[in-house]
Amino acid sequence: MLVSRIWLTDFRNYTTAETALAPGLTVVVGGNGEGKTSLLEAVAYLATLSSFRSAPTEALVRQGCERAIVRAEGRRGPRDLLLEAEVPVNGRARVAVNRQPLRRSRDLLGALRVTVFSPDDLALVKGGPGERRRYLDDALVALHPKNDALRSDLERVLRQRNTLLRQLGGRLTPEGAATLDVWDAKLVQAGEALAEARQALVSTLEPMLARAYANIAGHEMAVWAHYDAPWREQGLAAALTLARADELRRGISLVGPQRDELGLELEGRPARTHASQGEQRALALALRLAAHQVVAGAVGEPPVLLLDDVFSELDPVRSEALVAHLPPGQALLTTAHALPPGAPPDLVLRVSDGHLEAA
Repeated sequence: MLVSRIWLTDFRNYTTAETALAPGLTVVVGGNGEGKTSLLEAVAYLATLSSFRSAPTEALVRQGCERAIVRAEGRRGPRDLLLEAEVPVNGRARVAVNRQPLRRSRDLLGALRVTVFSPDDLALVKGGPGERRRYLDDALVALHPKNDALRSDLERVLRQRNTLLRQLGGRLTPEGAATLDVWDAKLVQAGEALAEARQALVSTLEPMLARAYANIAGHEMAVWAHYDAPWREQGLAAALTLARADELRRGISLVGPQRDELGLELEGRPARTHASQGEQRALALALRLAAHQVVAGAVGEPPVLLLDDVFSELDPVRSEALVAHLPPGQALLTTAHALPPGAPPDLVLRVSDGHLEAA
């Protein structure tokens, strides 16, 4: 899949902009704060209806305006694709695919797939387990939109179950026990399904992760990824029974996929605490590229690869290695400096204060 042309109106610092994008590598060059990341953010928004910078919706709309418009033409497989989104300061976005309005944001999933790497992705390695769980779940949604419902079901069950645990206040009446049993059953159903999907994904990811890391680092290392869910050995139902007293006392769900971890090791040592800063950066990028490869293989075409300021996170050797090993398909890459040798871009765009022009 690819995006051939994009239009922006009142998006971030863009008053109005229009540009074609190359089917291969497009490099977006400009200084800090000029609009490079915002262009990638607009493409990603059309795939997910969210900002990969974790910005609230109102931050996407140019100051003083009521709404932003993002529109893109492209192709998915043999079919032409037109994506349009109206992003208001307040309220829900209005989205259309091939001029057909969507009733639910979930209906957009799969129309356009993207893989995003940004400087914040160092948290995939250095951050807490929640960052890595989100990485797995986002990859699952990219593989198949139905996994978004699975993730949403789990979140809904946990909200309801945690509310009940707080209301019980550590005292379990017969009525409270019966209600908790109902939510336990729902948690078991949703939780085991999500954990099984995560485990299967990690098993597929691991060899690709090792290859991606070797390509970026320029040498091979033993890279190990494993899904840590201690409750799976006995089953979630049994684990919840054993944890019930502690959960009642603390008023929160203590067992389940919301507490699981994606373990990452380099040469047999935890990457989060023992890897160097350069190794952690390379591993974070390798995680994104491995998921990109998994999704490309599963859906039959690569997502659009969005690499934001990637060279600020890599040394010159790793930067050159990345450019030389870019995966097939469309890629948009932002940089404030020259592109390392290895893969000449198909198109260079220069951005200055929200204005785009081909170099």
